Amino acid sequence: MFAAVINSVVPIFGLILLGWLCGKRGLLNATATDALNRFVVYLALPALLFVAMARADLEAMAEIGFVASFTLGTLITTLIYLWLSRKQGLADLPRMINGMSVSYANAGFMGIPLILLVFGDKALPIAIIGTVLTVAVQFGCTIVVIEIQRARGGSLLPALKKVSLSLLKNPILVATVLGILSSALEIRLPESVIGGIDLLGAAATPCALLTIGLFLAQTTVPAGSGSVMQIVILKLFVHPLAVGILAIGVFELDPLWAWCAILATALPVGTGPFMLANLYQQDAALSARAILISTLGSVITLSALIAWVNIQGIT
Repeated sequence: MFAAVINSVVPIFGLILLGWLCGKRGLLNATATDALNRFVVYLALPALLFVAMARADLEAMAEIGFVASFTLGTLITTLIYLWLSRKQGLADLPRMINGMSVSYANAGFMGIPLILLVFGDKALPIAIIGTVLTVAVQFGCTIVVIEIQRARGGSLLPALKKVSLSLLKNPILVATVLGILSSALEIRLPESVIGGIDLLGAAATPCALLTIGLFLAQTTVPAGSGSVMQIVILKLFVHPLAVGILAIGVFELDPLWAWCAILATALPVGTGPFMLANLYQQDAALSARAILISTLGSVITLSALIAWVNIQGIT
């Protein structure tokens, strides 16, 4: 199973490294980095979220124990970070993005193939639910909180209007809602249209990882940044621990569901916080470094979890 972790991590690290080399060699400059990130945020990621939600089994997502464990564990981890960082002097927006980083897993690109390798095809619906809760629900809720925070200070009606307009203009949320409607109403788009959307969505992860590498080559963050290590520790250890306590100790989920939830939240930081930082024109260097370090660290932590799963015979 160690090979399964390596096989999942190497493509991620390899694409980040490729982007870094392109940036260092001058093949792609800061303008290209910005353009590539905009492509991901405004085209590729919305396409990916649309098809994920359109194909999701909304009834299966009603597994209350799994959804509650996943969601509450994610919220608890975020709140822990917000409490620990209250005296670090960070502005509200970067602090919220960091709060997303500590509980935003690389669910789509790394999570689904890894869970399938560990638990087999029977775990695919569970992996999809975890991915949707991460890339759609958590991403969307973070944007809602950010927009409400940005509108703070004015009277209630103009603030609500501003938030509503911002959300209506956000391609990520619009694509997610349209995907949910498509699934709920059982709308079947022509195969030619779905094929094009699939191709566009498939570009989201590799382009996002290349962008991270480019950004790392063009910016610097002190190697000893306490904030980065704080994010990495919370993501790799506290997040799966919180979800595991809820899944096993509180909601008493079936072992397969419980350990899928734990494994899905033990993944390294995903690309969402990095893309969100760029979307709101914030410094994304810390998010980029957190993704890189947590991805490397997850080789050890995920291997230990998978070994434990095998010892317990949960597969």
